[in-house]
Amino acid sequence: MMRVIVTLVLAGLMALPAQAELLIRITEGADNALPVAVVPFGESGGVQVSENVGQIVRDDLAMSGEFKPLETSRMLSLPSSSDDVFFRDWRLLGQKYLLVGQLSPGDAGKVQARFELFDVNREQRILGATASAPANNLRGLAHHISDRVYEAITGNKGVFSTKIAYVTLDMENDKRVYRLNVSDVDGKQSRVRLKSNEPILSPAWSPDGQKLAYVSFETGRPAIYIHQLSSGDRTRIAQFPGLNSAPSWSPDGESMLMTLSRDGNAEIYEMDIDSRRLTRLTDHWAIDTEPSWSADGDELVFTSDRSGGPQVYAMDDDGDDMRRLTFGSRYNARPRFSPDGDHVFYVHQRDSSFHIARLNIETGEETILTRSKLDESPSVAPNGRLLIYATQQEGKSVLAVISADGGSNYILPSRYGDVREPAWSPFIN
Repeated sequence: MMRVIVTLVLAGLMALPAQAELLIRITEGADNALPVAVVPFGESGGVQVSENVGQIVRDDLAMSGEFKPLETSRMLSLPSSSDDVFFRDWRLLGQKYLLVGQLSPGDAGKVQARFELFDVNREQRILGATASAPANNLRGLAHHISDRVYEAITGNKGVFSTKIAYVTLDMENDKRVYRLNVSDVDGKQSRVRLKSNEPILSPAWSPDGQKLAYVSFETGRPAIYIHQLSSGDRTRIAQFPGLNSAPSWSPDGESMLMTLSRDGNAEIYEMDIDSRRLTRLTDHWAIDTEPSWSADGDELVFTSDRSGGPQVYAMDDDGDDMRRLTFGSRYNARPRFSPDGDHVFYVHQRDSSFHIARLNIETGEETILTRSKLDESPSVAPNGRLLIYATQQEGKSVLAVISADGGSNYILPSRYGDVREPAWSPFIN
């Protein structure tokens, strides 16, 4: 194996502000997006705010692709409570839903938001709530309001308070610099969690959203680490001879799937995290890699070239009942289950292009979701409504998000370097 010189810059950072905060560019909305008016939040009691909460909620809902927020300049009035709402005005503007709110000083220096959501046609309040947050976390408060609004209208939990992890690559003093970052789902509030001159790969969230596992080459060989986000503490759990790659947490957080070649060939293993005991799940001359659990932990999917090229396979959690899932192309890889277990998302090659595809496990129906050419690393939002993936745009790697049915899309480019290896967090309490 080629000797890699260790040039670790700084490992185990608690959290430093990122140079690579992502932008957001919505490129395509769903045809049936629901019209919603998010009125700028009123302010009372001399509250001091540093963020436009109403605008963040509006951007969140637009980002989902399921809503088409009304431009503020078109609003006929700016109510902040039900007493000031005239439903006829909002019907004239074609709105189905209306959100109003008020910010005021809360306890212990916090900012309190009172907000109400209305069904305009029924002239009915469908949500009324208050929430508060420290004055320096108004983005978190806004994302919470977005989640409540999204769930009240769609019946599904919102993901605006979740996080994404991703890796950036750029050059400093003629040296490659890799950074592992964690940000809000809109790319804001990004923080660097690890910085190294050696590759960082395959970030994977623990089920409680408190830790990340990933592969780092900082010792000159691939090794799998667990990184506690609150403290920055890191533990190396796998550095066997050969490959140590593709970590994937079990749904209960007690074990981890990984690809190891310690016995001479790339196979899938399950490691008990406390005892470090390994259980070998595959035993084949082919390369078996990129394992991922189903949400209930009963099954896993993985990539294998045992049929002559990379294809997606499934098996029970004990390695039994192995079966091939994909057939429509010579290359299908990096599979991830949907949270309900009904679909698998993966990278699919068609002609010379690589797209993100979705497979209905029961019917075998395959749907190509993306139209760009070099798409990779799909990661599914915990509500199953969105996917994030890496793609190429104007010669750079960027992140993109698409709805699980392919109906809407937005791009998360970075001002600095390439962005890759996205991982969507679970719901975080």
